[in-house]
Amino acid sequence: MKIVQAIKRQNNPFEFNNKKYLTRPLVLVFGNRFILESGTIYKEIRGLFPDGHLVFGSTSGEIMDDTVMEESVVLTAIEFEKSSFLVKSKNLKTYQNDEIALGNSLIKEFPKEGLKHVFIISDGSSVNGSALITGLENGKEIGVSLSGGLCGDDDRFERTLASYNEPPKEGEIVGIGFYGETLEVTSANYGGWTPFGPQRIITRSQGNLLFELDGKPALDLYVKYLGKKAKDLPKSALLYPLSVKTSENAEPIVRTILNIDEKENTMTLAGDVPQGSKVQLMMSSVDDIANGANEAGRLAMKDRLKSPELALLVSCIGRKLVMDQRTEEEIEEVKSVIGGDVYIGGFYSYGELAPFSQNNSCKLHNQTMTLTLFSE
Repeated sequence: MKIVQAIKRQNNPFEFNNKKYLTRPLVLVFGNRFILESGTIYKEIRGLFPDGHLVFGSTSGEIMDDTVMEESVVLTAIEFEKSSFLVKSKNLKTYQNDEIALGNSLIKEFPKEGLKHVFIISDGSSVNGSALITGLENGKEIGVSLSGGLCGDDDRFERTLASYNEPPKEGEIVGIGFYGETLEVTSANYGGWTPFGPQRIITRSQGNLLFELDGKPALDLYVKYLGKKAKDLPKSALLYPLSVKTSENAEPIVRTILNIDEKENTMTLAGDVPQGSKVQLMMSSVDDIANGANEAGRLAMKDRLKSPELALLVSCIGRKLVMDQRTEEEIEEVKSVIGGDVYIGGFYSYGELAPFSQNNSCKLHNQTMTLTLFSE
């Protein structure tokens, strides 16, 4: 596996850390939405990698090595020497905003023989991530693992972008399938958030739209708990996500708020919040988040046969807001576990895709650090 990484700050050219020639590489480009919207970024990167497979995703912060950046673009170009990959993309508009149908159709684009893992980069502001995963899971073969993330837009929640071999655009979902007998891919995630306050029941919801808790408007209750911070919604909601338990035996999942509708008194979350689920508010600290990142790294390394060569990190914008000036500490914790010789790239997201520990089934998560580790 040959890997090249580079960073672009504002209008400056890309700065390469180890420039070398690659043949038909997979080029992962994660960056600030405003830069990705510029009319020049696609042409610039195509000029750098004429035969490359270019995959774009907008972010709420960019990760390269142990550094977290903002208002930049980072790229990680990979030439696989013993393995292969295939990239496919689809747009939500083509499927009349039916994420399940899109996910099912997308996963079937990948030939089954030899497929080991599919990494997803999805629009994060208009896509119901849990519905997308349902479609992907329904269509994939047992033994094929999934991971990835929902694109971000800093803390603006205006629009997010993704694409494959074309300028980034809204509503796009990109899948990257990885093949190879010797290829080893492991993924894991962990949060570090603690529930607090009374447990409530979702008495009215539809998909990822939350109407009522305990028979009362959910937004009213949320605003009450936030107090003065309610004026900064939906940004302030990232500091207090919801723990959602769909049944007594189910693992709790975390959901953050993507948007609010004050007129309808509703909240739109990153994924489904089924009616009848039990929910609690959650909170965290800098140390808890850093320790959570360490645990995510430990879980991803567990039972690996080979040392990883590449790590793709997807962490939630809510974690970044809590960490603030200490954000890089969670990346440093990951690096301390997976090793200093591993190439690290990634982004801060509106949602993370990964299985629970010891479970092959992928889920949508919020407020977690998710790792996907590759070696040939």
